Amino acid sequence: MASSPPYPTQPPGPQGPAGPAGGTLRHPHWWQRRWVRYGALITLLALSGLVILALVRQQTGTDGFLVGLGLAVLPVPLLIAAFRWLDRVEPGPWRNLVFAFAWGACAAALIAIVANSFATKWIATATADPSSADTLGATVIAPVVEESAKAAAVLLVFLFRRRDFTGIVDGVVIAGITATGFAFTENILYLGTAFGTDQITGDRGIASVTAATFFVRVIMSPFAHPLFTVLTGIGFGIAALSAPRQHVRRVLLPLGGLLLAMSMHAFWNGSSTFGEYGFFAVYGTFMVPAFGLLTWLVIWTRQRELRTVREELPAYVLAGWLGPGEPFALGSMKARRMARDHARHHLGKPAARAVAQYEAYATSLAFLRHRGRRGRAGADFVVREGELLAELWHRRQVARPALEYAARASAPVAATPWPVYGVQGAYGYGYPAGPYPVAHNPYRT
Repeated sequence: MASSPPYPTQPPGPQGPAGPAGGTLRHPHWWQRRWVRYGALITLLALSGLVILALVRQQTGTDGFLVGLGLAVLPVPLLIAAFRWLDRVEPGPWRNLVFAFAWGACAAALIAIVANSFATKWIATATADPSSADTLGATVIAPVVEESAKAAAVLLVFLFRRRDFTGIVDGVVIAGITATGFAFTENILYLGTAFGTDQITGDRGIASVTAATFFVRVIMSPFAHPLFTVLTGIGFGIAALSAPRQHVRRVLLPLGGLLLAMSMHAFWNGSSTFGEYGFFAVYGTFMVPAFGLLTWLVIWTRQRELRTVREELPAYVLAGWLGPGEPFALGSMKARRMARDHARHHLGKPAARAVAQYEAYATSLAFLRHRGRRGRAGADFVVREGELLAELWHRRQVARPALEYAARASAPVAATPWPVYGVQGAYGYGYPAGPYPVAHNPYRT
């Protein structure tokens, strides 16, 4: 339930340094400072990137590395754009996505190359059967190592960026971006190696190993790695929706998602051992339907998020924090875009940016209230609600007129007013007497 007063007032300024008991807050230890943690993380990823760059170049050669890099980068913008589209309802900060991609491309790829090579060589030495060692490494070792390495990025965001990780879509996006980075580095290695083979054999054009590798990995299955890791992300996303006291559920769900990701990855890698047409059979009967099912799931979840926004925000209309048409506008991606375009056309890009930020904060507020009503909010519910309301208050003069305009312009029938919850009008409870005139000023009392 909203904790704001019936008639909102200007939120108070920033709190002073006093702690809960009125004393001065203690300074954090040096290892708890933000710049120390950021510096350590950036250093780790940079060193991993340099090492993985050296290893890939050593295996492919300079020419093979450049060719592999040029071909492997092609599906990356498309995949990132697809995941960002899924995340448009409550966009996560770019720093989380940059971290996820860098972790997948550098840290996870380095762990996978080193661990897979060591395990395969150890099995070959122990069994004296290199062929069986390669098969076992591809179908058992690689899925376990690679999915665990990619899941580490999702776990880190889940633990240390908890406010940005609130549901299934967040888990899908972080997992998908991490896997996109991992597949990018892996494709450089595979395509560069294939190019080196063609240089030795003299093959060119469609008949070359490079063309075949490009077709299989970039054209047919660019979604393979994201599809596997998204299962882990869904497990973390469902865990994020669980109440804080449900500790077993919050542990078992991510582990279950990780096990599913490993199983699907192993099945995909083992498809080449199922006979001459095993790969195409697994691709057509398993991978494509699984991809379609998961795509439907995340799109359905995205629509459910918009419905949550429309259902939760009317409480803040009654309290006076939001305008009467804002729940409708904020619950429609078309109306949101229309509001940003309206602000940009009349006030410029800074105003459009303020409207976009207002939309994101309002969505976070709706999700916070939804979790609170279900008993799944944390102990900082009231504090977080106040922070989000303050962010909305500071942007209201630009965002509210644009959203009210978008609500009128995007209504299904122009002559039918949108519902204003809790207002008795000529059309019965919940509807105003008529739509606002064009010159309506939402700040006029």
